[in-house]
Amino acid sequence: MKEKLVIRKKGLKGEDGYKTFSIRIKEETVANLEALAEQTNRSRNEIINILLDYAIDNCEVK
Repeated sequence: MKEKLVIRKKGLKGEDGYKTFSIRIKEETVANLEALAEQTNRSRNEIINILLDYAIDNCEVK
């Protein structure tokens, strides 16, 4: 008797704790992000997440 091929359901997008969305930013900001990424050997995505987390933790709404 042949073994059956089992195809497991794929998790829904975003189930890894991340969500993808697009934003518009200035070319100068992109250049600065790319420079930081290169200097730190991190991806641009990692840099953006680090900066956003810091900004959220250190902002004040008045």
